[in-house]
Amino acid sequence: MANQQTQVTDFFSETEIVSIYEKELQSLLTDITGAKRVEIFDHTRRASSIDTQRQHGIREPAATIHNDYDDASGPRRLRDFFPQEAKALEKNRFAIINVWRSMAGPVSNFPLALCDASSVVDEDLVSVPRVSKDRVGTVQMTTFNPLHHWCYYPDMQMNEALLFKVYDSANDGRARFTPHTSFEDPRVKDATAAGRQSIESRCFVFFE
Repeated sequence: MANQQTQVTDFFSETEIVSIYEKELQSLLTDITGAKRVEIFDHTRRASSIDTQRQHGIREPAATIHNDYDDASGPRRLRDFFPQEAKALEKNRFAIINVWRSMAGPVSNFPLALCDASSVVDEDLVSVPRVSKDRVGTVQMTTFNPLHHWCYYPDMQMNEALLFKVYDSANDGRARFTPHTSFEDPRVKDATAAGRQSIESRCFVFFE
């Protein structure tokens, strides 16, 4: 979790995302990871309110436990976005880090939960196809393991950015994947509690 004030006033504005937010993300990730290069390649907005989903054409919170990439789809995504550079970039370590943030006040319900990577073994992760309109990729689903350790940050605010790694090319014992999901908090019984509006940005980070 990182504290970072954002100058974005409207996360539904592509102009603000490109001209302001992506620069903020590059600065944040460079400072935290020490990467020599950061490239943002995707922004996914989600809302728990059906009205907000329809108004802005965005998705509902993802309710399945998953990780976005596996050993095949991580490098493939790199080649998708950097076909001319991929061969050279793959010679050094690179990772894909997601940055998750509230777009509108505190997230009282349907927060993002993360599984501690140190509690996950390889056998817990199962690669499955993910079919979209323009491509077929693979994601990792997670089988149940009572040893998994989960955590979440309640009532996340717009000035809080949650960073988690969904792929790392280094296979040297460090954490490489982060299973995650949203969940409906049974303790939130107030019908007027703030719903979730979030943006999740996927970012390549490249190291020397």
